[in-house]
Amino acid sequence: MCNKKEIIKVKDLTYIYTSVDDEGNEIKVESDAKQANGLQGVSLSVYEGEFLALVGHNGSGKSTLAKTLNALIVPQSGDVEVFGLNTKSYRDVPEIRRNVGMVFQNPDNQMVASIVEDDVAFGPENIGVPQPEIVERVNWALSAVKMQDFAKRTPTKMSGGQKQRIAIAGVLALKPKVIVLDESTAMLDPQGRKEVLDTVKRLNKQENITIILITHFMDEVLDADRVIALDGGKIVMQGTPKEIFAQEQKVREIGLDLPVVSDLAHQLNKVGFNLSTDVFEVEKLGDEICQSLSKI
Repeated sequence: MCNKKEIIKVKDLTYIYTSVDDEGNEIKVESDAKQANGLQGVSLSVYEGEFLALVGHNGSGKSTLAKTLNALIVPQSGDVEVFGLNTKSYRDVPEIRRNVGMVFQNPDNQMVASIVEDDVAFGPENIGVPQPEIVERVNWALSAVKMQDFAKRTPTKMSGGQKQRIAIAGVLALKPKVIVLDESTAMLDPQGRKEVLDTVKRLNKQENITIILITHFMDEVLDADRVIALDGGKIVMQGTPKEIFAQEQKVREIGLDLPVVSDLAHQLNKVGFNLSTDVFEVEKLGDEICQSLSKI
């Protein structure tokens, strides 16, 4: 990604969660960020137009990292810079959040209006966008997520995938340059997950919006430009999906699964096949299996 513009820079980021003792005194968890769901000395860059996936088991720190990218959490040490603005600067937080939109796990928690178009308009209204432009933004955002036919409907009667696409439209209406999806498909069925993923891939390719996808579904990261894996609050792996999932043992050691097709290839190789483990399409793996069997 060295030929692309760096838009987010995370340097030596540490954030350790605390607990409280019986007397109400704060107790800092000293060296076990894995237990504390925190971060320890994390450094990374995000580039313009990139599709970046952050993965890790529960408690690895990926959601904490996501929240630092638009100042929902401020580093205890280290820095996060977004388009040159430091998240520790209180006066810069509104501009940072206009540039980095967040979509969370439960779409119901993000709905603020009983009509879809009113819900999508809520963000622009709150930052003082003129009414004629709000109408344009709402129409564009709903069209971008293919929900324009639902503008007058109520979100509560829609599927999870449809609700999450409306949540994405609400973020889009703010015209962010980056969208962070924090486990946004975790509560959806397979069809809902597909709808959301198709939407974010299209926004990435057609609108050049930088996508940061936090997920524990490994099949969701196969189209990412880059994958970063966290464990114990630290970055332990990074590379393309093929580079990551070729390292079966290391992936499993940090508590992650392989994508279904890659996992099948690894398992078949253990019983004598010689298949590519960086193939993620069922059809291609099927062709390799047939070629392997024909040589027996």
